[in-house]
Amino acid sequence: MKQFAAGDLTRNTGDLFEAAAVAPVAITKHRKPRFVVMSMERYETLTSRDTGSQKAYAVNDMPEDVAALCDQGIEDYLNG
Repeated sequence: MKQFAAGDLTRNTGDLFEAAAVAPVAITKHRKPRFVVMSMERYETLTSRDTGSQKAYAVNDMPEDVAALCDQGIEDYLNG
């Protein structure tokens, strides 16, 4: 993650916005990350109640199609 020192923000505002448009950017204070700047789209994705395509299942409750994909992924991993 790209980082900007809080004291340099006024001099590097354009660079900060440019970097935050691509990926979240850490704002540091006393060399420690304290804040994050990101695009509004990314923020809305992170905070939306709709999980989109991500879902979590207990193994016993997993739909058969998801279980088949999981089994195939494990098999592919083990076979290199």
